[in-house]
Amino acid sequence: MTEESSRIGFAPDEVDPTVSTRAARLKWVVVVDRGLPPGRAMNAAICAAAATATNVTGLLGDDAVDADGQAHPGLPWAGCSVLAADGPALRTIRAKAMASPGCFVADMPAVAQHTLVYAEYLAGVKETTGEALDYYAVSIIGPRNRVAKIVGKLPLLP
Repeated sequence: MTEESSRIGFAPDEVDPTVSTRAARLKWVVVVDRGLPPGRAMNAAICAAAATATNVTGLLGDDAVDADGQAHPGLPWAGCSVLAADGPALRTIRAKAMASPGCFVADMPAVAQHTLVYAEYLAGVKETTGEALDYYAVSIIGPRNRVAKIVGKLPLLP
């Protein structure tokens, strides 16, 4: 399978901004560590979402144009729920999503918020085993039933 054919996303004919987000074939959630202060939680969610948006085809809708003709960049037409879990649950959720066929996973390891230099983040991840990494956020998009099963009944992030 080529990289292009194995990408997760929506085909152009699946993008339908006229239906409920619940009608979309794929479900997108970002699960954030509930113990983080609000600013750090938002940063983690945004970083994981940015990685998702650039890797999942068809996720962003068309630009919106206001009555003055000003364009506003497209948002995820299929929606995204931001959920809360504790640190150990995040690790488990990530592992389940990584093992689930048809799911795309982007994560924000904790080490990312403890440096201001990207190269230091890369080095920090490289020096840590996957089992030892802590996560502040995990973004998952995949078939609705699989994603729902992975995240269970997690609450929305307050």
